[in-house]
Amino acid sequence: MPDPSEAAEIDDVYWRDEYTPITEDDAFLERIVAEADLPSLLTALAALTGDHALIPAELRPPLPPVDTTPPAHGGMSEAAQAHARELALPALKRVRDERLTRPRLLEPEEARTIVDFVTGGASAEDAALMMHELDLVTQRPGAPTWHIDEVAPDRDFEVAVIGTGMSGIAAMYRLRQAGVRFVAFEKHPEVGGTWWANTYPGVRLDTPTFGYSFSFAQRADWPNAYAEGAEIEAYAVEIVDRAKLREHIEFDTEVISMTWDEASATWEVVVRRDGVEQHRRFHAVIAATGQLEKPNIPQIPGQDDFGGVRMHSARWDHSVDLTGKRVAVVGTGASAYQIVPGIIDRVAHLDVFQRSGPWTVPAPNYHDPVPQALAWLSDHVPHYGQWFRFQAFWGARTGRLHTVKVDPEWNRTDSVSATNLRVREALTAIMREQWADRPDMLDVVVPAYPPGGKRMLRDNGVWAHALHREHTNLVTSPIERFTPDGIVTADGERHPVDAVIYATGFKASDYLDPIVVTGPSGQTLKEQWNGDATAWAGISVPGFPNLFLIQGPNTNYVVHGQFHFMIECGVEFTTEAIHQLLRRGAASLEVKQETLDRFLAWIDQGNAECAWGQPQVRTWYKNSRGRVSQVWPYSHLEYWALTRGADFDTDFTLRPRPEATP
Repeated sequence: MPDPSEAAEIDDVYWRDEYTPITEDDAFLERIVAEADLPSLLTALAALTGDHALIPAELRPPLPPVDTTPPAHGGMSEAAQAHARELALPALKRVRDERLTRPRLLEPEEARTIVDFVTGGASAEDAALMMHELDLVTQRPGAPTWHIDEVAPDRDFEVAVIGTGMSGIAAMYRLRQAGVRFVAFEKHPEVGGTWWANTYPGVRLDTPTFGYSFSFAQRADWPNAYAEGAEIEAYAVEIVDRAKLREHIEFDTEVISMTWDEASATWEVVVRRDGVEQHRRFHAVIAATGQLEKPNIPQIPGQDDFGGVRMHSARWDHSVDLTGKRVAVVGTGASAYQIVPGIIDRVAHLDVFQRSGPWTVPAPNYHDPVPQALAWLSDHVPHYGQWFRFQAFWGARTGRLHTVKVDPEWNRTDSVSATNLRVREALTAIMREQWADRPDMLDVVVPAYPPGGKRMLRDNGVWAHALHREHTNLVTSPIERFTPDGIVTADGERHPVDAVIYATGFKASDYLDPIVVTGPSGQTLKEQWNGDATAWAGISVPGFPNLFLIQGPNTNYVVHGQFHFMIECGVEFTTEAIHQLLRRGAASLEVKQETLDRFLAWIDQGNAECAWGQPQVRTWYKNSRGRVSQVWPYSHLEYWALTRGADFDTDFTLRPRPEATP
């Protein structure tokens, strides 16, 4: 494993120098080739052997646009698949017979050849972006190309990182590579953020596991197609330990406030641990608190009079035994979609309170382990798992974004275009099959809003199965009030319950709450935003120097993209901004208001052209003012270009360092 504190060519804490030798016979290898993802297998074998005859242009996967479910093998035809297997089998035998067990680094020219195969001939810009995700390539972008000992060896500069979820881990990793001193504050006793906090029954990814990893931590031995929450939490812990980041973290320490001191060009950060407050000073702050941290619990009359158990999905009380209990689940979003099937066999009765039903995308393997061929190849063929991830990353770059784009001439409210209507009809047909015995329920379970207007969930049939159970009741009448022993809905019906589970999501637009952040003007960040959080690229806010938000406003993918890529782009911009401060001898940096205004006009226009931006859609993507403040409506490439193309001379204000106090 490479030491991330050194400027090494290999930038992956999961790097393996040696893979397990293949000892299996030809018949076994034939079965593996028959079951393997062919584009991934061909690229892995070509990269390992250097034989580019394995990746001829005629076998490039076409990767057609995905309306609902991606086709197998990137959409390769049956004839192309047969040809691919004819090429792959002897190559795999060669790996066995020649004991090719060590990965081979690729020079940029060879890497570009293989990238062209995967992408069908990417543009120069897309190819540069893809090199970021390819840890086999030398001179790979991502890690800082500078070190503080070379740029500003005598400069006293320390950074505070708030939070050690995925964003905080990425920030710590890159700061350590650059040699910049930092302290990370974590209010919980362990890293992982939302994956530490969310431990409810059934918690797991709703994106394929191999697409949920950092470019610098490409784990390839995942056990499940969609990882369980504990697996992702373990991944976060393992990165921190492998990269030697733990020594920089202060656990059980909550940040209370931050105040900018213009005289010293530092943030005074007040933290609390064991009831004792400390005042600390830092030259920059990276806020990695995330969007999905503060539970959203609706205020309903009579809540405090309820005599049973109440808990939010993100604050699950494992001391409560739901066996034989009458349970209410409030909400039908992502967490409810997992909780309901997870507890249905334990409870005596289940009331599911729905405001609007979810759109779901077919995922028959949602609860399955990874296929045997994928697991075996990831262990025996150097970098097969990483090429599998690479292929998935390219396919996710635009994902289903085309399905949610608004046709301005479209005049229906249940869809936004002909393509969107086609998706609606395909998904409705699946629901019609699932509810064939209850056609009267279709008006209840089929959403009225356009597909993609809200988060689309993964479906392998367990949700419909749970709602079909005799002891389950789907309630669509709004909750009016609580009573000491249950809930009363607007239609006057009483629902006796012993426990209430709020699966009501998070206050995603309340960034940094409850931390009080005060800028040099004396105005707090919350006062400046006034209910409408905005930041250039989700990172920088005018009037708040040396404050960098990771996964801030408008940095969330919903029908496309890769979560970790956006985090890395934000972190890599931030490390470059710190580089600019150090290289120029500047005290502070912040985005200009006019730069932010241009960005907001662009981002708002993009969101207005998507399903979630339509007036008939109620979603957590919108803040209290109705503005879409959570979602990124463009591609990977546009965020990559934005964060890498920033002009620090024209788009930002850099201030000189104050004179030293005698």
